[in-house]
Amino acid sequence: MSSAGRSSNRAITVGVVADPGVPTEIAHRIADGLPDEFCARVDQDLDWSVEVRSEALSLNDDGKIDIAGKAQEKKSSEGWDLLICLTDLPRRDATQPVVAEVDTDNGVGLASLPAIGWIRLRPYVRDVVVHLVGLLARETLKLTDSRPAGGHHHARRWGWPGSQIRQVPAGNDHAYVTLVLPGARGRLRLLFGMVRDNRPWRLVPELSRAIAAATATAAFGIFFPTIWSLADNLSVVRLVVINLVAVFAMVTWITLHNGLWERPRNSEDRNKVVLYNAATLITLTIGVACMYALLFVITLIGSTAVISVDYLGKQLGHAATFIDYASLSWLASSMGTVAGALGSSLETETAVRRATYSRRERERRARRRRESREQG
Repeated sequence: MSSAGRSSNRAITVGVVADPGVPTEIAHRIADGLPDEFCARVDQDLDWSVEVRSEALSLNDDGKIDIAGKAQEKKSSEGWDLLICLTDLPRRDATQPVVAEVDTDNGVGLASLPAIGWIRLRPYVRDVVVHLVGLLARETLKLTDSRPAGGHHHARRWGWPGSQIRQVPAGNDHAYVTLVLPGARGRLRLLFGMVRDNRPWRLVPELSRAIAAATATAAFGIFFPTIWSLADNLSVVRLVVINLVAVFAMVTWITLHNGLWERPRNSEDRNKVVLYNAATLITLTIGVACMYALLFVITLIGSTAVISVDYLGKQLGHAATFIDYASLSWLASSMGTVAGALGSSLETETAVRRATYSRRERERRARRRRESREQG
């Protein structure tokens, strides 16, 4: 993938190594447009090309990605001038989320998707990659071309609406630079990026036993007139409260039954654990809410198909309307969700973790469990 048709004195190849999954998907989607972006925003007198590889970026003993070692390996074997790594591993510098890390000595940058964002991820990843390549082109390749209008890689502070990214050197090593998101907005951006990376909507197809128990219990409500009368006499406020309690019950059950709640090992570990627990709860809440919505639609279709309007009205003592069918389905869905929580007990812990977490988060939790066993 190159910027064809340009006369240039030098060709620059940028390699992109992406973790399997979302990072690889995004890398392939933005790759075709990157050479033109590099030309417009980094150096127009070069012939830029981009090559994408999908492979797992392994962690060292400290739980970090050795980007210097990866650069030495890939640049020599592939003949690349610069290397950009894309990962879905969350990174933090103390309490500040890390968007990217740059090693200008080795000509490599690492972009962390969770901190980059959870909406409009593709254009934001593209901007970060262009920024990293611009920084590496200037510091590693010693290119002097600069464009104030588009070459934002020279600024120490930049960002997009809602958050500002600050570029800071890592300690006294000016060859190693991190891009961080300061403040509460940055932490929220990382949190929701982690939730997006977990893809909570996968919870519905993955937890088949829980869905089966929920559907069977909701169907029970369709055939029992007592449930019809109860739903007819409940106010909207009560139905909302029952709805929330049912979702809360299932989220709590899945979390505690499968050991998804982490406890801090020490005071320094507390902030990190709070972040991961918050991501777990939000992921499960969104997933269970998706299940609830699907259950409501199925129950509503079933109730309108099975119960005639005249018969429902006779049982309720007044003319039945669509609102009555919706109330019945609402209550039945709440009953089904509570039963689904119990049904999730039939799922293996591995299945629940696979449904709840991304590959990187499962890897982190497995590493944490091993360390706890070794220390205990």
